[in-house]
Amino acid sequence: QVQLAESGGGLAQAGGSLRLSCAASGRTFSSRAMGWFRQAPGKEREFVAGINWSGGTTDYADSVKGRFTISRDNAKNMVYLQMNSLKAEDTAVYYCAADRTTGVHTSQYQYAYWGRGTQVTVSS
Repeated sequence: QVQLAESGGGLAQAGGSLRLSCAASGRTFSSRAMGWFRQAPGKEREFVAGINWSGGTTDYADSVKGRFTISRDNAKNMVYLQMNSLKAEDTAVYYCAADRTTGVHTSQYQYAYWGRGTQVTVSS
């Protein structure tokens, strides 16, 4: 069992930055890949970024490449999403998720555990 809690969301101006954090509990955290997803009003939940169990492999949605960076600290059971050069279209609820396996996946159906989400609003 893995429990996840996101923090760090809020209001930012276009061009600004925010850093999301995800605190995980559970002994299997360090053996799981982790991901960030987001869901905007009226839209389906979409993959944003993923990182494998060791932190050695990452993947990003095309829409955030070069602007967002995912990282993890297995000693602290934490996952982070650094978001720079924010755009209005980044406005969404952001969710942290724990994968069923060690490798990175972009499909939400590969993720077994989810946090409750944190709202990110970017004003233009």
